[in-house]
Amino acid sequence: MAVAANPGGVPEHGGVRLDPVALGVGAVEGHAGVEPIPWKTGRVGTVPAIDVVTAGASAGAHASAGAGAGSHAGAGASAGAHAGASAHAHARAPNKKKLPGSGIPPRRVAVILKWARRVSQVGFFALFMYFLFQTAFRGSFAARADSAVRLPLPVEGFLLADPFVGAMTVLSTHAVYRGLLWSVGLLGLTMVVGRVFCGWICPFGTLHHFFGWLLPSRRGRGAARVEANKTHTYQRAKYYLLYAFLLAGVGGSAIGGLFDPICIAVRSIGLGVIPAAQYVTHRALGAAQDVHSRPVQAAADHAQDYLAQTVWQSKQFYFHETWFIVFLLVAVLFANRFIPRFWCRVLCPLGAFLGVFSRFALFGMTKDHAKCTDCNLCLVHCQGADSPQGGVKWRQDECHMCMNCETACPEDVIKFTFLPNRKSTITVPDTVRRTALASVGAGAMFLPAARIADSLDVNYHPKVIRPPGAVEERGFLERCIRCAECMKVCPNNALHPAFFEAGIEGLWTPILIARIGYCEFSCVLCGQVCPTGAIQKIDEKEKMGVGQPPIKIGTAFYDHGRCLPWSMQTPCIVCEEFCPTSPKAIWVEEVDATVRDSKPGPDGAPPAYKTVHLQRPHVDPSLCVGCGACEKVCPVQDQPAVYVTSVGETRSKTNVILLENTSYNQKT
Repeated sequence: MAVAANPGGVPEHGGVRLDPVALGVGAVEGHAGVEPIPWKTGRVGTVPAIDVVTAGASAGAHASAGAGAGSHAGAGASAGAHAGASAHAHARAPNKKKLPGSGIPPRRVAVILKWARRVSQVGFFALFMYFLFQTAFRGSFAARADSAVRLPLPVEGFLLADPFVGAMTVLSTHAVYRGLLWSVGLLGLTMVVGRVFCGWICPFGTLHHFFGWLLPSRRGRGAARVEANKTHTYQRAKYYLLYAFLLAGVGGSAIGGLFDPICIAVRSIGLGVIPAAQYVTHRALGAAQDVHSRPVQAAADHAQDYLAQTVWQSKQFYFHETWFIVFLLVAVLFANRFIPRFWCRVLCPLGAFLGVFSRFALFGMTKDHAKCTDCNLCLVHCQGADSPQGGVKWRQDECHMCMNCETACPEDVIKFTFLPNRKSTITVPDTVRRTALASVGAGAMFLPAARIADSLDVNYHPKVIRPPGAVEERGFLERCIRCAECMKVCPNNALHPAFFEAGIEGLWTPILIARIGYCEFSCVLCGQVCPTGAIQKIDEKEKMGVGQPPIKIGTAFYDHGRCLPWSMQTPCIVCEEFCPTSPKAIWVEEVDATVRDSKPGPDGAPPAYKTVHLQRPHVDPSLCVGCGACEKVCPVQDQPAVYVTSVGETRSKTNVILLENTSYNQKT
């Protein structure tokens, strides 16, 4: 293309010309070996200032060129002055960020939806944490059946809206628990707008989204990030887990709760993160209270009071083997450094369950493949690894509806609309039939493999003490989803996640550890927050036995070799004083016993003997409810002299200690 004449022979490049004043500068020192820039200014060094040539200035320059040498010089000076003024005006203009590619801005509605999604994520995560903080009782109990204690909020609400939990319990119990009907609404929402729960509501998904943004791997950027966000075959794993857990549910086990994201969030944050934060904060504020400054001490006191009333309880809570729960949480969060939303893409059975139903969604993506330039910006920002890029089909079952791809696309390739064209969409999960059948087989075989162990039917573990109101053990395992709501709400820190005391099927189900905390005699909060009916919603009269037998969760026993009045002739009736039943299940036997003096007699004589009056405790098994208060307060620290086991529990007809209702005591 011919270049029009211009003053001074300065070349023009696409409407841009070099500043002739700057071209007059001599060579720059220290740049002798630098190659000239492509348009050959004749100078080696830094690039001179450039400016856009306006149409008027170009016309004036051409007119000056035909006027002669003197006029030419004047025009050149005028052009230089005009260029300087133009550069000054350009410097004052605001610098707008240049959009990539063609620079087509996203639709306003897509931008609004993306920001609405962010607000929704923050709001629902805050609501989840608020419910978790409120899953606690911070008052005091009255030992009366007419003093009902209830939580004012539906703190189990997220679990009630969990369709995977609802499906598991329906399959395992063959009944629909009324509270879980809320999950039907979430399924309906999924069949309208897709997996919005995963991208907009799920608190565990939001946690992974945040950590993936906060702690990205240095190697997980650029091309590596694009590759990580493409659809991979390992994303099928969550569907295989879903099939296995649903088949286990058909067999009568709700063990899939181990992998449910809401259950994991409640269990790991409620039993691990919050107690750890309480421990650290208590130590820090305790150190602040030691500072010799009244304002600092007052601030620390106020902070402790506020946190004890709103976030955690007034005393430090400890949970059995909770280190393993926290370790798994840290592991899956750390995996986001390498695979964004690792849990959501690979392991989440709830996401897979919603992905199956999202095939019916009325809202989805359309692509104009001809416009795609393979810039991969949609892949860089994709949360679900659902193939949003042009040239491939969109995976509707994997999409979290985050709207990032449409707002990132600079070529107007992607649009989300109602009733989209399905030609470029894969709606069904991409699973291998043989692997799916193997997963189904694994789920079907798990139950007999777990239950031929001795822990369920023939060899009761004495320390598997279930909460008051729990149904019999088989029914309990059919319903319990290991959500830890009962453990979190227990005011005395009595309920804990079982490790392997109840076998592999009972992992992380609630058991009472009386040495850490006892069951409050008039408390029924664990049943109030249970979302699946594994712990029945009993009232205070039922538990305390007003007009009926009380609910028993176990029976207390004495180890006479360790009990102070029995083995060491030392007066002690702490257990009897703390027994909450009326009449007391622990009664004392008045005896006079001989005890040897601890000091030798005079002149090396043997120690003298004396008589002491003792009250030796006994347990009445017909009155004992197994609350564990006696074990909790026993002064023998390492291994208490009185302990509680599950025998005699109301919920079981076989785990008995008294023989009135058994064949052993039947007359022939």
